Amino acid sequence: MSLMVGAVTFFAAPQLELIWASWTRPPEEIAAIERSRYFAGCDDARAAGAAPVYRGTPGYRSEMDGDGDGIACEPHY
Repeated sequence: MSLMVGAVTFFAAPQLELIWASWTRPPEEIAAIERSRYFAGCDDARAAGAAPVYRGTPGYRSEMDGDGDGIACEPHY
C-alpha cells in the first residue's frame, strides 16, 4: 500500500505543483507563461513531447482544452 502511495505521490507531484502555481501566481504572469510557447494544435504538442499541456504552463491554450478541465491535449483512451 505504501509503495502505491509513494508512486502516486511521485507521479502526481509535478502536476500538483503546476496546479498550485496557477492558483498562487497573478493572472498576468500565468498568461505570459502560457504564451511563451505556441503549439498550432494537439498534434504539434504531442510531436514535441509536451502533451498533455496543463493550464499555467508554456503552450497551454483554452482552445486546445476541449472539456475545460485545465488539461489540453489529453490522451485518448
